[in-house]
Parts: sequence; C-alpha cells; structure tokens
Amino acid sequence: MTFGSFLPLWFFQLCERTWPGSWVRNSQWLFAIVETFHIMALGMLIGTLVIVDLRLLGWGMRRQSAAQLANYLAPWTLFGVGMMVVTGVPMFMSEAIRLAGSGPFFYKMTLLFLALTLHFTLHKKAIASNSGEVSGFSRLAASLSLICWLGVALAGRAIAFI
Repeated sequence: MTFGSFLPLWFFQLCERTWPGSWVRNSQWLFAIVETFHIMALGMLIGTLVIVDLRLLGWGMRRQSAAQLANYLAPWTLFGVGMMVVTGVPMFMSEAIRLAGSGPFFYKMTLLFLALTLHFTLHKKAIASNSGEVSGFSRLAASLSLICWLGVALAGRAIAFI
C-alpha cells in the first residue's frame, strides 16, 4: 500500500517543486541536519510517552500519578511533536515522488495518525481517570500508545532501506 495509489502524481511533483523541497534536496548537508533534528525530536517524544505509559502500566514512578507525569512532561511531548512536523514536512517535500511509492512511508503516516488520534483521545482519558491504580483501560491505552509510536519509529527507519 502506498500514497501513490490514493493521490495523483502531480501532487507529489508539486511538493518537490516548492522552495523547501528544492532547497533541502539540492543542499549537500541540509537533509542530514534536518533529519538529525527529526530523529532527536522523535526520541524526545517517545521518551516522554514511554515514561507516562510505563506509569499507566504500573511499572514505574509510583509516587506520582499518571496525570502529574503527563502534565509535567506535556511541554516536552508537544515540543517533540511540533519539531517532528517542522522537520518532517521539508524532508517529505524534498523526496515526495519517491515517498509516494514507499510502503514504509505509508505505514509511518498511518501509524502516526493513529498514534496522535489515540494520544489526544483514549490516552488522555486513561491518564485523567488513572487514580494511581492500574486498570485494564489504562493498560490498553498505554499498550496501544507504545505499539503505535514504536511502529512510527520503525517504519521511519525502514523508509531509508526499503
């Protein structure tokens, strides 16, 4: 499955012709620099989410509630998401035509959509309802969160190799 099956080729060609796409593609070092910040942002994002998810699973930081941890880490989590978007868009634009036919890119974007949707719905509800006791609902939310975000990271790495 690829995005090329859903969107017309002219869309991807247009993305590559924009100034961010051309600038990143034609620069010797810019793609590597932008990708470095993208991966660091993903690491920060996943790090903050793993801490909260492990708390929801009952595996750490038992002196604080999941809500306290989530509130404390929220600025870092949102910064990670923002940096991933800010760095991911120009990287996509620099090689949009190649990514149109990339299966791993399709799965990364699908998992990213699911992870963000889950984070702002089910995950948020599990954090708010977690009173220190581990429930089946909080375990489900934490497990799905970890699976989706790990999938985003793995699919992102696969883009370079497949």
